[in-house]
Amino acid sequence: MTVTSRPPNGAAPGTVPRQRAWLVVAVLMAMIGWGGNEFTPLVVMYRAHGYSTVGVDALLAAYVVGLIPGLLVASALSDRHGRRPLMLLGGIASVAGSLLIALGPLGAGWVAAGRLVSGLAIGIAMSVGTSWVKELSTPEFDPSVTAGTGARRASLTLTVGFALGPGVAGILAQWAPWQRVLPYLVHAVLTVPTLVLLMVAAVETRSDDPGNRPLGQRLRVPKAGHRRFVRVVLPLGPWIFGTVGVAYVVMPQMVDEQVGDRALILSTALTVATLAAGVLIQPVARRLDDVSTARACVVSMVLVTLGMAAAALAAHLAVVWLVFVVGVLLGCAYGIAVVSGLLEVQRIAAPDELAGLTGVYYALTYLGFTLPLILAALSRWFTYPQMLLTVCVLAAVCTAGIASAWARHLPEPAV
Repeated sequence: MTVTSRPPNGAAPGTVPRQRAWLVVAVLMAMIGWGGNEFTPLVVMYRAHGYSTVGVDALLAAYVVGLIPGLLVASALSDRHGRRPLMLLGGIASVAGSLLIALGPLGAGWVAAGRLVSGLAIGIAMSVGTSWVKELSTPEFDPSVTAGTGARRASLTLTVGFALGPGVAGILAQWAPWQRVLPYLVHAVLTVPTLVLLMVAAVETRSDDPGNRPLGQRLRVPKAGHRRFVRVVLPLGPWIFGTVGVAYVVMPQMVDEQVGDRALILSTALTVATLAAGVLIQPVARRLDDVSTARACVVSMVLVTLGMAAAALAAHLAVVWLVFVVGVLLGCAYGIAVVSGLLEVQRIAAPDELAGLTGVYYALTYLGFTLPLILAALSRWFTYPQMLLTVCVLAAVCTAGIASAWARHLPEPAV
């Protein structure tokens, strides 16, 4: 199967200028990112309604269960049936996830179901949407693009969505009525027009594949065994969302007593500050990237290590301003890591493996989002400063491992 620039069936050519075709996909990706992360700052609110810390962190991590099939299965299906049908499914799942979570006052089971469905949506956006944006960010569509433009556009789009969701949800939960319902309804309503836009204006990049390869064969991603992937991307991946998980899930708990009834808005502000730092640093990440070295990945891991050390100190001192320093530092680590890792993947992957390898990459990144749950479970035996110092040491070990592959096992030409 080959990549083609033909418009999708039922959509007229030229509906959107070719150089802006990626924006149609990006808008829906941002809305799906919004839906996936709007729950995050509201964990403070759920704890106030009687949920335990472990229970809330489990709900936060629940969408990893939906995320994995979204990342891996959807990518294979999009190679067979095209990007547009799968992204539409992702958008519908995002709306459904928000509506299910909005039923949360009826029971925690609704929240868990909504988080799982939201995870499915995020998985589709990350694997299928990222690949689609990359394919639309080529000279065939926009002669002005340079190497790495697709990776930067995709990661920036998702990060903006990840930041908008918590910002809007936190403000509504703090000052608007129906704090456990309205934030999710707003997202659902605003996402529907982006689905319509995708249906009428998206430009398909995959021709239909009449082959009958079984799904199991399609799910195989041989390039995941590439030496560069194993030596650089594999040890980097889990830290990408591990950093932001510590920044805006763990750190607000460290200053609960200091902020009192302002805990919700502090959690919201910290989430937005962390992800804003991740957005602003991404152009630097592109300049740090070097095809002949692992420089950008190493720099991101150095920032992860420093950020975890600062997190341990902030947890010990319980100082609000230091918590925000940690958020910005770990946000910068996230921004560089997510772009540099994605650039590595796009250099390694062959065209027919791009969506699949992107899915494997993002599955690795989301393993890190279970870190707050692991720390909460271990807090019965260890203090947070102790655990965060241990995490800092683990990050330093991974940094050394990636640095050892600085100029080794470079990507072989994609075939």
